[in-house]
Amino acid sequence: MKLPRMSVSIALSVILGLVVNYTSPHLALVTLYKFSLVTSAGVAGYYLDREAFPYARPDMFLAEEWKRGLLPIVAPGESMAFSVSMLRRAIIMGALMLAVGLGA
Repeated sequence: MKLPRMSVSIALSVILGLVVNYTSPHLALVTLYKFSLVTSAGVAGYYLDREAFPYARPDMFLAEEWKRGLLPIVAPGESMAFSVSMLRRAIIMGALMLAVGLGA
């Protein structure tokens, strides 16, 4: 059985949250508040990218074979567009997460 994506990060986040709660219980709510803000900013960044670039979504550059579970992953000639669209989305999400994290 394959573990869900980012399961190690989720487990590490839960363990660190428990450590904060054990060492400083009065900061547990602040930590939860900050975590929810940054997570919400990541979701907002994702949807901002979808709205700002509706015709350049990363999944548009995937090969039909990959969508059916076969190889190759990227359609022929679309590797640069796929890479740039993924990088663009990561930058937008990261920028929003950083802005909210620094501002809150």
